[in-house]
Amino acid sequence: MTTTATDARPESAASAPTALTMAGALNAALRDAMAADDRVVVYGEDVGPLGGVFRVTDGLQATFGEDRIWDSPLAESGIVGTAIGMAMYGMRPVVEMQFDAFSYPAFEQMVSHVAKMRNRTKGRMPLPMVVRIPCAGAIGGVEHHSDSSEAYWTSTPGLTVVMPSNPADAYSMLREAIESDDPVVFMEPKSRYWAKESLELPVRTEPMDRAAVVREGSDVTLLAYGPTVRTALEAADAATAEGLSIEVVDLRSLSPFDDETVSASVRKTSRAAVIHEAAQFGGYGAEVAARVTERNFHHLAAPVLRVTGFDIPYPSPKLEEYHLPTADRVLAALATWEWDLA
Repeated sequence: MTTTATDARPESAASAPTALTMAGALNAALRDAMAADDRVVVYGEDVGPLGGVFRVTDGLQATFGEDRIWDSPLAESGIVGTAIGMAMYGMRPVVEMQFDAFSYPAFEQMVSHVAKMRNRTKGRMPLPMVVRIPCAGAIGGVEHHSDSSEAYWTSTPGLTVVMPSNPADAYSMLREAIESDDPVVFMEPKSRYWAKESLELPVRTEPMDRAAVVREGSDVTLLAYGPTVRTALEAADAATAEGLSIEVVDLRSLSPFDDETVSASVRKTSRAAVIHEAAQFGGYGAEVAARVTERNFHHLAAPVLRVTGFDIPYPSPKLEEYHLPTADRVLAALATWEWDLA
């Protein structure tokens, strides 16, 4: 019998705190969501017996069977297209694109149908589906395996786009995404899959559409998300030796954007920089810089900076360390401002 939202089984009792990777937290979120609601199904390339390239779905087929989680053909357009149909008929599909650039064959389905179904039907047809996209670099992957494609999705009205940076958010945000009645592009930074955190599950962090201040500071606001939150924190640590107090905001939700939290931080520090792995020209940071400037112009002491990947196709594994933003590059960018901390 299909479980509905009103008769869904309650979450299991809280577990004792345990060290959990982000991949493990995502696995637990999928497991708990599938146990709580029979409408949740999971499929994609190699997500069944193998457990996915990054083992995010490890063991789920053995628990829930081939009717709830299965391997799809190597056809991303078909994966997303069938998920649309399932969601229209009341199921809650969670599909995996395996790698970021593998999602491009499904672009037409995402932009023309997933993003527009609720509007097209005047609100009568919600589309409760999640598209999981392992994204970004720093894993020694070649092209098509290291893209940061968030700007494509955030520029498409009708899609919620989120990216966690730590295991607790990974669990909480994926559970919330699956429960949402609107489509969610759930981007998972591959370099953070093995980041560990002591967690007591189930855990619920800030709402999925809110940013979070992960380090307090008074001189600069660093805006980061996904893999670059760690970069921002490393820069903040290094800056203390120079007497600089840096606040770090984890954006978490890329669309919708949490203007309230970001503006409160920027108005406190009067300076801001945004960090991401994607190319700078036309990248997501351009939108962030524009929004921060438009809403906080009279509170800014300097232009909003962007510290990003270079405007080139993603380089070979031997060169990616020179391409990706680092704490040193962040601090070098901040040094271009004129400072008067007296």
